[in-house]
Amino acid sequence: MKSAVARLPIDPEPAPLNDIWIEKGTPAFMKTVLALFSGGFATFALLYCVQPMMPLLSQEFSINAAQSSLVLSVSTGMLAIGLLITGPISDRIGRKPVMVFALLCAALSTMASAMMPSWELLLATRALVGLSLSGLAAVAMTYLSEEIHPQHIGLAMGLYIGGNAIGGMSGRLILGVLIDFVSWHTAMLVMGGLALLAAVVFWRVLPESRNFRSQALNPRSLLEGFTTHFKDAGLPWLFLEAFLLMGAFVTLFNYIGYRLLAEPYHMNQALVGLLSVVYLSGIYSSAQVGALADRLGRRKVFWASIVVMAGGMLMTLASPLAMVIVGMLVFTFGFFGAHSVASSWIGRRALKAKGQASSLYLFCYYVGSSIAGTAGGVFWHYAGWNGIGLFIGALLAVALAVALKLSRLPAKTA
Repeated sequence: MKSAVARLPIDPEPAPLNDIWIEKGTPAFMKTVLALFSGGFATFALLYCVQPMMPLLSQEFSINAAQSSLVLSVSTGMLAIGLLITGPISDRIGRKPVMVFALLCAALSTMASAMMPSWELLLATRALVGLSLSGLAAVAMTYLSEEIHPQHIGLAMGLYIGGNAIGGMSGRLILGVLIDFVSWHTAMLVMGGLALLAAVVFWRVLPESRNFRSQALNPRSLLEGFTTHFKDAGLPWLFLEAFLLMGAFVTLFNYIGYRLLAEPYHMNQALVGLLSVVYLSGIYSSAQVGALADRLGRRKVFWASIVVMAGGMLMTLASPLAMVIVGMLVFTFGFFGAHSVASSWIGRRALKAKGQASSLYLFCYYVGSSIAGTAGGVFWHYAGWNGIGLFIGALLAVALAVALKLSRLPAKTA
């Protein structure tokens, strides 16, 4: 009797998840990649477009480099706090609605920041931008890990992070060039308008979730998920890596402008902004290193990406401008490769409450940006670029030690 029931053409049981995964080469895969690419673009463009403005803001508001870095740090700090809220909310109400609402609010908040007449009000609107962006940053990785076939998750995550890289590059490039010709207020309005367009593309193109299963939103379930993640052999170390690597990355790009505007280089704002093209190496590495990790294993690829970052940092300590630029390119290549691997690793290790796991990873990621990005200003103030090199070198040394520890995890989880 049981065998007869099993042969019925209509199965009363739900289809297994692997029947509805999005596979590489399908229209749904292309739509997902395009939408998440647009979302990643808008997120990083809005978040990091203010970096080329920091020397200008130092002059306009009579503040030092560490204080000027707050225009970025308040955004990343509020984003980190928001991640602890929006990830669990998406576990309850769904992935796409949270991400769409987040992008729209971030775009509108950026346009509002363009109208702020004082430093304090500018920081307040930048805090709103960061809080809004937490809705996409917390959920995008979870959406991919739920919807994309596991064999292709490294590639899909890499392409999403490639969108982050293009967004970070374009935000710095567009605003860095514009502020040589128009006011920073006008430049911020342009960025907000572009983000609004990206939000519309994201809303119209992203497929609805098919593997999402709503989970209860209550303190007990959140605590259970939190405890589960920190009992895992690898997740806490990946959270620490997020802090260290992002802290190193943001520190370099926060203060490289101050170095290049001063002697012996005396570059102008537009040229410093154009150097954001080094992000092209991150666009390439995020997808390629992610795919390489799918083939060789994350254990083997992750630590090597950190070594590449360290090599790039050492090159920036040289005096010739060409060497500094190549060093920035190599450093960026290594960072986005490492971030791509770690991001996909989170989705593989977290067996439940994936949204919360992604939120914890990104919480540490943006806390690293806020704390290290501002702390680096102290090293710049007292020791110039050599001080920055010392600070970043220390962060990367710890990151490499942690990566080597992660490399000894069982192969089935890597």
